[in-house]
Amino acid sequence: MKKITQDAGRKSLGEFAPDFAHYNDDVLFGENWNNGDIDHKTRCIITVVALMSSGITDSSLKYHLENAKKAGVTKKEIAAIVTHVAFYAGWPKAWAVFNMAKDVWAEEGAETAMAAHANQMVFPIGAPNDGFKQYFSGKSYLAPVSKEQVGIFNVTFEPSCRNNWHIHHATKGGGQILIALAGRGWYQEWGKEAVEMNPGDCINIPAGVKHWHGAARNSWFSHLAIEVPGENGSNEWLEPVAEEEYNSLP
Repeated sequence: MKKITQDAGRKSLGEFAPDFAHYNDDVLFGENWNNGDIDHKTRCIITVVALMSSGITDSSLKYHLENAKKAGVTKKEIAAIVTHVAFYAGWPKAWAVFNMAKDVWAEEGAETAMAAHANQMVFPIGAPNDGFKQYFSGKSYLAPVSKEQVGIFNVTFEPSCRNNWHIHHATKGGGQILIALAGRGWYQEWGKEAVEMNPGDCINIPAGVKHWHGAARNSWFSHLAIEVPGENGSNEWLEPVAEEEYNSLP
């Protein structure tokens, strides 16, 4: 394992309390944390437990929670650890730690859900859809399937993500076809009720129709977006979907 080094003591207290800075950086985080008699992951867990038991739930706990995550402590493990210690150290302390741990491990939860969603498809999720992010509420991803003859793209939406109202214009032909691949989503045309989309569902969108599509609030969602050939085609991006309207959908 890479040697642990620390300079927070000297940066914060080097002039005011040089001895304390030395003990913090060179002894506590130097000799002690680099001692190989206890593996690094176990040492991280012990530290979190000690801080929780002492009722210390400030930035130092967050630092050591982040340290534990980097050492390989999973979301399930930290949940089990805090739950176990709660019976001995106190329930309110557990609540305080959980409120902080949820933020530290939030990314892992999202990554796990994203990976599970990806396993349901034969097409990749692709890269962040940064070129169009200004037209989306939430994060979306784009994976080109075909760029020749007919444009086909796998579009993936994180939970609650949807695109703005928009219109595919064309003087002849044009429009778009959506084929749901995985997860659960919604499609809605202006003036009509929203239509739930599940794997295998197909939506035909003629040119000139104002609409939006995206994920349900509690589900990732992916669909193929197939560009229907047409003349003088263009996309007109409009206003976002109203929050109250979207949140009314199950």
